[in-house]
Amino acid sequence: MVYLCKAKQIRNIMALIKSVRGFTPIFGKNCYLAENATIIGDVVMGDDCSIWFNAVLRGDVNSIRIGNKVNIQDGSVLHTLYEKSVVEIGDNVSVGHNVIIHGACIKSNVLLGMGSIILDHAVIGENSIIAAGAVVLDGTVVEPGSIYAGIPARRVKGIDPEQSREMIEKIANNYLFYAGWFKE
Repeated sequence: MVYLCKAKQIRNIMALIKSVRGFTPIFGKNCYLAENATIIGDVVMGDDCSIWFNAVLRGDVNSIRIGNKVNIQDGSVLHTLYEKSVVEIGDNVSVGHNVIIHGACIKSNVLLGMGSIILDHAVIGENSIIAAGAVVLDGTVVEPGSIYAGIPARRVKGIDPEQSREMIEKIANNYLFYAGWFKE
């Protein structure tokens, strides 16, 4: 419910944070959770993270581990396979709008483009970019410092690690900045 008071909105809404099977989500310092984000179960998140509108992190059947300065943008879903896969995300990762990560490992300094799908046991190497709409199949290993695109995702080209790190860092910093607007 939103109340208006002297042209200032006062929010009485918070993200849905739910315990399941004895696991309660754990958050680091300076994290932003949008009002309709859903974080369930065995989820552990580092510092300076943001979980945006309609994102769902379902740590109900297995664990989700998220590093520092990770942004999980609007409509993204993270889930796992019961006793078979986990989600691991390194530091400085941007998960674009409507991304699905299902039981995969995302190393540090990665950009997952909008609408991409990363399936169980895939490993996305450091300083990599997954193009918008790409589908990374079960068990695929994405080479560090690469751009992958297509269905199924294939290596398009290598990228300079310093160049990719700079671009990915900029996006992660932007989302940390945007999150500050919602904390005021």
